Amino acid sequence: MGKKAYSIKQIEPLTIIKAYNKIHNLPFIKSSIYAQRGCDASILLANSKAEKDHPDDISLAGDGFDTVVKAKEAVDSDPQCRNKVSCADILALATRDVIYLTGGPFYDVELGRRDGRISTIASVQHSLPHPEFNLDQLNSMFSFHGLSQTDMIALSGAHTIGFSHCNQFSKRIYNFSPRTRNLIDPTLNLQYAFQLRQACPLRVDSRIAINMDPVTPQRFDNQYFKNLQQGMGLFNSDQVLATNARSRNTVNLFASDENAFNNAFVEAITKMGRIGVLTGRQGEIRVDCTRIN
Repeated sequence: MGKKAYSIKQIEPLTIIKAYNKIHNLPFIKSSIYAQRGCDASILLANSKAEKDHPDDISLAGDGFDTVVKAKEAVDSDPQCRNKVSCADILALATRDVIYLTGGPFYDVELGRRDGRISTIASVQHSLPHPEFNLDQLNSMFSFHGLSQTDMIALSGAHTIGFSHCNQFSKRIYNFSPRTRNLIDPTLNLQYAFQLRQACPLRVDSRIAINMDPVTPQRFDNQYFKNLQQGMGLFNSDQVLATNARSRNTVNLFASDENAFNNAFVEAITKMGRIGVLTGRQGEIRVDCTRIN
């Protein structure tokens, strides 16, 4: 990272988001893990065709973006920090804070990022893991950014909190393989499938939100991996981690040892936080996180 013009002690008390009490709706984890242009806060920019307007980003709740804006305002209210702390760094810190405040590990955040000036819908296309991805497709996408299979599985564990929408997995519960008459994905726990059908009846409003983790949806823990062992991964890209022999041992390790998961997650998200970072004279430090200067 580039040279910092501020102290971590100066800004951390201001970026802790507990005061806003919107933890379970915040977009920080997804937007940090699946950053389209890298860690430059492009997801926060608002224009007529911005990243956050892409259908794949529908689960990024608006009040979460508002929280980042409020945190930026709080930071800039301190004369020592004004116009020195980027929205990208605030986003990275807020991600860590959400994880910690929901029961996950606390970790040091590398700082010194600058903010990008570009945000487009087109940049999202083919940049996010698809719910129907298989293991090879997942590994290919993550390895492109220098991340290992273990990193990918650990980062997938962020699905222990947050939500998705019915249209992202409806094929698994209604029309998985008509030719073989398997209307429900056979890797899906049948009781769980019926619960999902009840929550997502045919022709339901696509905006209906479904918890990614049906057991502890607002706690960052290793329950996600225990769910996979029981056939309760919401997406095929979740469940394949347990059904594929190449990744199953890691899932079992994380399910049985929460510390192993936490350590792997911290290592992986730290690596992710270095992708596409702007430093030095690149980019800018936005005054308003939602628009370029």
